[in-house]
Amino acid sequence: MARLESLIGLVNRIQRACTALGDHGGEGMSLWEALPSVAVVGGQSSGKSSVLESVVGRDFLPRGSGIVTRRPLVLQLHRLEDGRSEYAEFLHAPRKKFTDFASVRKEISDETDRITGKTKHISNIPIHLSIYSPNVVNLTLIDLPGLTKVAVEGQPDSIVEDIENMVRSYVEKPNCIILAISPANQDIATSDAIKLAREVDPSGERTFGVMTKLDLMDKGTNALDVIEGRAYRLQHPWVGIVNRSQADINKNVDMMAARRKEQEYFENSPDYGHLAHRMGSEYLAKLLSKHLETVIRQRIPSIIALINKTISELDAELDRIGRPIGIDSGAQLYTILELCRAFDRVFKEHLDGGRPGGDRIYKVFDHQLPAALKKLPFDRHLSIKNVQKVVTEADGYQPHLIAPEQGYRRLIDGSIVYFKGPAEASVDAVMFYWSTLVHFVLKELVRKSIAETEELKRFPTLTSDIAAACTEALEKFRDESRKTVTRLVEMESSYLTVEFFRKLNMEGDRNPNQTGPNADKNRKEPPAPNMDSHGDNYLRRIASNVNSYIMMVCETLRNSIPKAVVHCQVREAKRSLLNHFYAQIGRQEKERLGAMLDEDPALMEKRTLIAKRLELYKSARDEIDSVAWK
Repeated sequence: MARLESLIGLVNRIQRACTALGDHGGEGMSLWEALPSVAVVGGQSSGKSSVLESVVGRDFLPRGSGIVTRRPLVLQLHRLEDGRSEYAEFLHAPRKKFTDFASVRKEISDETDRITGKTKHISNIPIHLSIYSPNVVNLTLIDLPGLTKVAVEGQPDSIVEDIENMVRSYVEKPNCIILAISPANQDIATSDAIKLAREVDPSGERTFGVMTKLDLMDKGTNALDVIEGRAYRLQHPWVGIVNRSQADINKNVDMMAARRKEQEYFENSPDYGHLAHRMGSEYLAKLLSKHLETVIRQRIPSIIALINKTISELDAELDRIGRPIGIDSGAQLYTILELCRAFDRVFKEHLDGGRPGGDRIYKVFDHQLPAALKKLPFDRHLSIKNVQKVVTEADGYQPHLIAPEQGYRRLIDGSIVYFKGPAEASVDAVMFYWSTLVHFVLKELVRKSIAETEELKRFPTLTSDIAAACTEALEKFRDESRKTVTRLVEMESSYLTVEFFRKLNMEGDRNPNQTGPNADKNRKEPPAPNMDSHGDNYLRRIASNVNSYIMMVCETLRNSIPKAVVHCQVREAKRSLLNHFYAQIGRQEKERLGAMLDEDPALMEKRTLIAKRLELYKSARDEIDSVAWK
């Protein structure tokens, strides 16, 4: 079984670590709130400070009118071997020992003012005071501001509610032991401490009742109905206390002498003599210490479970936002490359279908490209009037003899020009339109991939650099795509498919050498080489032949443009989107690498806080493992 001082000392150490980290409860289930504690609750002038000083055996608390305790005071008592000198330490001044307890009183006042100022406001940030003495038992008490009913001058109107909310935030926790202080010279029914304890602990399981100022009751009266549990029953026995009188305080009567005087009062009292063995501040301290040790032992399994659960959550959160990186250039370069690879994986998943977005490229070619090709104004270019104009201009001074070959070529070239996108085309730059559309899709996928790469969120500078490098690379791929598509179109202009026109002539000659009476009638004579050959039917046939050829070219380009665009843009984006960026960062100095890994200050602060909390919980786990508590 664990020694008493081991368990209470364990909780003391964890509480101090919590306070140093800023964890003092009030924000959900924290480690602070999971630790068992004893909260001292009472109204103003209930004798709360005197009880604490009696337990410690020292006069060390600030005194005065109104609200004196304006911050929670976590009082950790550590028993020393007899003969050793007593001293005090504050968590906010860890290397300073106080042997003069008047200085302790002043330090409490000064530290309170440091947070609340020279006002009568309150703060929930606790002061940690450890007292080491042969005259104490191992115990931790939390002294809370005294409950009040009316705000006095200099206090905010909300002070009554503010104090009650602070006190309630402590005592409503299931791990809090309530030390309810009530003066004997007031009706127990009006006790602020008992009223609040009844609300948060109706069964009385966590409440210890303390009756103070028993010696100040009117003659002929006593508090036996309360102390013996008839007026108000608790599951734990009531303890009576006799405080130092104001005269004793003014005379600086020794606290140890006051303890002896208190014990003599109970032993010689006709009312309380039979209860003297369980009355007084020394008995109260031992009772609380023993009960606190029991509660700690009962709560340790749940505390361990909370610690392990929180450690897992904090580890996972650190993994999510990223752990600290090394400061040498090799570690920084490695980190940058790993982040780039993480982004590249997400980007490829978008293209390959693992994430949405890549299908938009297919829709460009499967729906938008065919629809746009159909809208090209070939009908205007191949109108009878324009065909006649082009053919006539191509003939020059010498009309064509059999077929207007130069006219055909000019009409075909003029039609193919529409794929290049002159100003008069109804769809501007069809040839470049598709590479540009795909370029926009790829840029959007880059933007989405950056946003979805969790590892990049902590490095805004690197994120911007990667985005700029991707944009530069995509523009290079688009330019190469334009050149390739331009070559495809120019190839169609450079060499016409002769076999296509040969098939047209063969189809026109399929009915030769007819015989019979109608042979001469059905035989078509070739048109004479003069202006009559430019009749509507003749021109319509030329337009039809050219249109058929252009439709063949259109179908060819419909199949080859997507291949060229995908080859030059999509394929290269998958293969080498960040290649140039990799080459650049490999030549960067350490300072520049460090600048690229600059983080959002808020994220850095969050990581530091998580790391500190993780250290706290791991330390607490090690502390518990070092104590044989079972």
